[in-house]
Amino acid sequence: MTPIRTWITRGGRGKLSARILANQLFILGLTGVIGFVLFAFAQRGELDRSYEQRALAIARTTAAEPQIRQAMADGTDNGVVQTAAERIRKASGASYVVVLDLRGIRHSHPMPQLIGEPVDEPIEVLDGRPRVGTDQGATGRSANAKAALYEPSGKLVGEVSAGLPERYVLGELWRELPTFGLYAAIATALGSAAAYLLARRLKRTTFGLELEEIAGLFQDREAMLHGIREGVVAFDPDGRVTVVNDEARRLLGLGTALGSRLEEVLPDGRLRRALDGTLSGTDVSVLTDEHCLVVNRMPVTLRGRELGAVVTVRDRTELIGLLRELDSVRGLTDALRAQQHEFTNRMHTLAGLLDIGDHDAAYEFAVGSAGAGQALTESVRRRIGNTLMVGLVVAKTTVAAERGVRIVLDDDSALGQDTPHLRRLLTIVGNLLDNAVDAAADGPPPAGGRQVRLTLTEAPDHVTVRVADTGPGVPPGAAEAIFEDGWSTRPERGTARRGLGLALVHRLVQRHGGTVAVSEGPGAVFTVVLPLPDTAPAPQGALFTTALPVGGDR
Repeated sequence: MTPIRTWITRGGRGKLSARILANQLFILGLTGVIGFVLFAFAQRGELDRSYEQRALAIARTTAAEPQIRQAMADGTDNGVVQTAAERIRKASGASYVVVLDLRGIRHSHPMPQLIGEPVDEPIEVLDGRPRVGTDQGATGRSANAKAALYEPSGKLVGEVSAGLPERYVLGELWRELPTFGLYAAIATALGSAAAYLLARRLKRTTFGLELEEIAGLFQDREAMLHGIREGVVAFDPDGRVTVVNDEARRLLGLGTALGSRLEEVLPDGRLRRALDGTLSGTDVSVLTDEHCLVVNRMPVTLRGRELGAVVTVRDRTELIGLLRELDSVRGLTDALRAQQHEFTNRMHTLAGLLDIGDHDAAYEFAVGSAGAGQALTESVRRRIGNTLMVGLVVAKTTVAAERGVRIVLDDDSALGQDTPHLRRLLTIVGNLLDNAVDAAADGPPPAGGRQVRLTLTEAPDHVTVRVADTGPGVPPGAAEAIFEDGWSTRPERGTARRGLGLALVHRLVQRHGGTVAVSEGPGAVFTVVLPLPDTAPAPQGALFTTALPVGGDR
């Protein structure tokens, strides 16, 4: 089967890949800037904490200076505290090192005029624990730390406050920011490269379609799938259902099948084999419980790539029924035409007898001709009580006689008036007789003549139908395949499609718990057993029970 090849028309307001790339680059740039700013703030906080700890180390070093501790214990400063504090301040690079007594009086300060002046804040280290933070003092904003000052005997006598200028923090931050910026630029570049590759991959995945085209295709697809009267099922390369329209769900009995494999939603059988491609060919006929379907499966490729397959399903139930009914009518017309010729011959014979004056022979000939048909009907009535079945057997016998085949109702046959499974039996008997007559008529005439033997029996727990013919029979190894849809050893006849009759019989029997068997070799014998009681009587006009006068399959 020729694969479906698709062609894409391109257009739109800018290529999708370029638009995706531009958006991704914008997002990468924006996130890079935001990340850089957040990282700078985080690093600033980290540097503040680092300088606070350095200021605390300076304060503790000052508080541990022996000269300062002794001078504060004696209460005799004489400039010793200022000298020692300034020496430590200059050595450490601090902006100030201030020594306070418990009353808050400064004993040292970078600004000598403030020595001896009280501070505005209370002493914070009375509990002996250090304090760190940021301080806005006389020398400017600084990272500040405060440590307790003890005299040599261990008594708390004051507090040491040390600070490092904020410019130190900002300077170190500015020295680190270029490195952070380089890292951010590298990350942005790598992200841009990844975005470019992703855009190219998206372009290949969408076959170069733009966003507007994809939206348009989706709208067109939805309108098409749900507007057509055929069932459509699409599969991906892995065999999963990707598309199924409403008509396909109705015809195939599929529920929510999207994303599922066929074996998950359909039982094994001819229908599943037709859908998954196991059955090849065009217009594959499939018979279900409610429909006669025609299935076509076509692989889909695009630029050499296998994209899966599309299956179309058409409901041919009414059409097949009409065609087979038309073919049946044509067969009946041919039979009537043959009977007309036979009747004309009889009339000519009767007229000849009358012309020669042999009235007794003419009377006997007319009575014998008129009673032949009545005798056949009465013979069937004695064994079959239901008038519908009698009419079917008589009609089939008459048509078969015109083809040189004699249908014989077995003497063991016995069927009551209220026959269970009646409408199914009409379909089963009609199909089996048509098959048998076709087989017997086409085969070489045996010694006893072409013949079909019908047996209908009704027991307390089952009804049996047996049809035997003198035809060539079923080929060896085909006893099971003969009941599949479309199986036939004979060419198409007229408008009727072969290969459905036995499949219909098999489906009717299996659906109601019965059995059907066939013998292989010359002279086929079909045996059908339907269990009793009939728990699901077929309604008048039920599908495939009376609507399809199916022709022979073999």
